[in-house]
Amino acid sequence: MAIQRFAAALAAATFIALCGAIPTRCAAEEIKNSACLECHSDKTLTKTNATGKEISLFVDVAKLGASIHKTNTCASCHADITPKHPDDNVPAKAAACASCHTKQSESYGASVHGLAAAKGQKGSATCSDCHDGHTILPPNSPASPLHFSRLAETCGACHEQAAKDVEESVHGKAVAAGRREAPTCTDCHSEHKITGLKSSSTLKISADVCSNCHASERMNTKYNLPPDRVKTFFDSYHGLAAQYGSTLAANCASCHGVHKILPSADPRSSIYKTNLVATCGKCHPGATDNFVQSKMHVDAASTQAVGDVGGQINWWVRQIYILLIVGTIGFMLAHNLLLFLKKVRARLRGADLSVVRMSLSQRLQHFLLASSFIMLAITGFALKWPDSWVGKLMGSHEGFRSWSHRVAGIVLLVVGAYHIFYILAKKEGRLLVKDLFPVPKDIKDVIDSARYLTGLSSEKPKFARFGYAEKMEDWAVVWGTMIMGVTGLMIWFKIDVTRFLPRWAVDVATTIHYYEAILACLAIIVWHFYHVIFDPDVYPLNWACWNGKVSKHWQEEEHPLEAQKGRPDSKTGSPPTQP
Repeated sequence: MAIQRFAAALAAATFIALCGAIPTRCAAEEIKNSACLECHSDKTLTKTNATGKEISLFVDVAKLGASIHKTNTCASCHADITPKHPDDNVPAKAAACASCHTKQSESYGASVHGLAAAKGQKGSATCSDCHDGHTILPPNSPASPLHFSRLAETCGACHEQAAKDVEESVHGKAVAAGRREAPTCTDCHSEHKITGLKSSSTLKISADVCSNCHASERMNTKYNLPPDRVKTFFDSYHGLAAQYGSTLAANCASCHGVHKILPSADPRSSIYKTNLVATCGKCHPGATDNFVQSKMHVDAASTQAVGDVGGQINWWVRQIYILLIVGTIGFMLAHNLLLFLKKVRARLRGADLSVVRMSLSQRLQHFLLASSFIMLAITGFALKWPDSWVGKLMGSHEGFRSWSHRVAGIVLLVVGAYHIFYILAKKEGRLLVKDLFPVPKDIKDVIDSARYLTGLSSEKPKFARFGYAEKMEDWAVVWGTMIMGVTGLMIWFKIDVTRFLPRWAVDVATTIHYYEAILACLAIIVWHFYHVIFDPDVYPLNWACWNGKVSKHWQEEEHPLEAQKGRPDSKTGSPPTQP
């Protein structure tokens, strides 16, 4: 019993000590709502806020009971209040909303209201100014100050002129008619992170604010609005300049107004025919009646309405120029293509292509490898950029694209499998591996090549059948084929793979597949295409991939050590056996 009494005393002492350490919390828990309502049930109880405005401190118990905070106590929101209030003459602080509404409070802190409050500006809107202090109702409740039909009234408590302008606008009248789709204050300025749009860029206002509604097919159809207003704006100079980063180009509000947006048929509208000179003149001083006769939203590709002389002339000029461009440039392309082909044939006939570098088997393997690789690149990147010309090349059809990609992948893997057989079973295959295998001389060749290319040495390094450049590329193909094959099969058969591996393994394989594809394509374009196409010594093409032959001069220039062994066998392309 003595031990029990000692334990009870120890627990009591601990509790008292804790309460002493956090007196505010313990005291606040003791405050009952009835104690607060002794004063706050008085309808005449008021105070003067920081701006000198008299506000009521009356708490309507019935409305509090109907709010979403009806289960909260006064002290749970006003944690700073002590039992000595109000005799201690310490004014109650604003309710600690952040203790429950953390994310909303963080957004509010980044808003124009929150930033102003942080700077100590008097009258900055707080949570209770918008949500009400005690009668907090869901935003979809018609009685809530945040209901779409009452937002202008709520915001108008501080932004009186803006609220009046919105009330007269097409948006305000639509809200008054009960149309929820009509934009309200928070639709344009956001909710907790209220954004001031005066200093916002043209692109933000046009793309992130106005386009939310006016680019919507559903909205345009439902309310019979022109469907092309956003597209034609961004096709105009103003829209293009905004996308290019201009901060001075006109945006939607520059012409249509900010809050008091009126129909073009309203004489008060900034875009009414008699007001256009003044509206355009804000950015274009000296604008005349003739200047404002052009239309802002012009779709040059569409036939213009009857009576729109300027629009019709503009449309016909566009058609004539399209025909002129297609005809003129088409003729030039055809002429130069025929000329190019003729010169290529003449150069090919005059070249001394007497040295066989690639056998028929090697050329067929190269053809299938190149064809499947190109198809894989096109069909793969078409999925990443479906709206690009690559995507349209696939007919913008996912079924066709995906199966084309898989078939090309199978071809690549089959060619790879055959190549393994070829280098193991065929004599020329084994010789190919031997000649492509890295040797210590390759390191010296890299150093000597660097000195030669930078002008530190006048002596060009001498290569045998394959130099370091060809060896690097060949082994990169081996590595890339293995990586792309394994990851591609994992993505294709993801269900089977995830029977043994976690799902994230497929995600990792997808990432590897994508970036390995980028690496491979860039390597082919930058490295391989230079050596077989853009190198002045072989331009427009190293014909070895077509007929297997190169010129004796090229062989002696690029692979002098191989040329010294004697000409390769005319059938296999392999060097003859040395005596």
